[in-house]
Amino acid sequence: MTEQHKKCPLFNLCGGCKYDWTANDYHEKKCGTLRDIPTTAPAIWIDGGTRRRADFCFANGHFGFFGAHSKDVISVTNCPNLVPEINSILPQIARLPWTGAGSCLITACDNGIDITINSTVPYYNQEFKNAIQKLNIIRATWNNQILVQNKIPNISFENTTVNYPSGAFLQPTVPSENVIRKMVTEAAKGYNHIADLFCGLGNFTYNLHADGFDINGIGVNRDLFANPLTVSMLNKYDCVVMDPPRAGADAQCRQLNKSNVSRVIYVSCNPITFKRDVQILSNGGYKIIKSIPVDQFVGSTHWEIFAVLDHQ
Repeated sequence: MTEQHKKCPLFNLCGGCKYDWTANDYHEKKCGTLRDIPTTAPAIWIDGGTRRRADFCFANGHFGFFGAHSKDVISVTNCPNLVPEINSILPQIARLPWTGAGSCLITACDNGIDITINSTVPYYNQEFKNAIQKLNIIRATWNNQILVQNKIPNISFENTTVNYPSGAFLQPTVPSENVIRKMVTEAAKGYNHIADLFCGLGNFTYNLHADGFDINGIGVNRDLFANPLTVSMLNKYDCVVMDPPRAGADAQCRQLNKSNVSRVIYVSCNPITFKRDVQILSNGGYKIIKSIPVDQFVGSTHWEIFAVLDHQ
């Protein structure tokens, strides 16, 4: 363990981590949360200190993380679970003249730091704008209004680079993103017509040469919660990849049950909705042939579940 990765001085104070990910019993404790999740292989562990994005909060002039089980803002100028690019600028961000209350998403993009602020105060003041423009960042927005933009932020998925819209979804770490993409790509080999549902910016889409569908992203603009792909649309595909938000893909799973899709590759960030959706799919004749947990939310109670289901 490196010096950077020794126990965080904020552990048990801020609400960021449920478990001390530097402790010797971390794997054992976190695996205890998988008791009700069907798995076919041991968990894949991601190193701490690799998180490339974090959602901070601010209120009454204070900036940091919410305290454990409270709305108190715990001052944070360094988090051992974050990449160095964020930690190097965090003290300057914490010292900004914050007003009102809200959230501040900081993302380490390929070409610099992007800041997305959402606040109860509709408009920033000139003092704040002047201060944030002095930071070494590529973009900052306040309630979708651009405060500063020096470059267009971008993100790479292996050999494909895309523009990063402010606040867009990303996997929290590059190592976990790469691991999951590799497993998805391997599981989709041999299939010719693939739909990537909830595709986001294209983490899987480009590698799979798939048709992407999402509300915001690189694919067809479609709300898959309110308007899932229909049976006739699904029947054009022999494989479907799904990586939905925490709410899962209830409606889409019910359509899949009536389709001719032979393989479903499901990437879930919520074991609760994962179990629900897998049960729906199993009722339609799908069976899990592979299920692997990935600890990409290091220190938290959350898991990413990679699963492959075939129609029997």
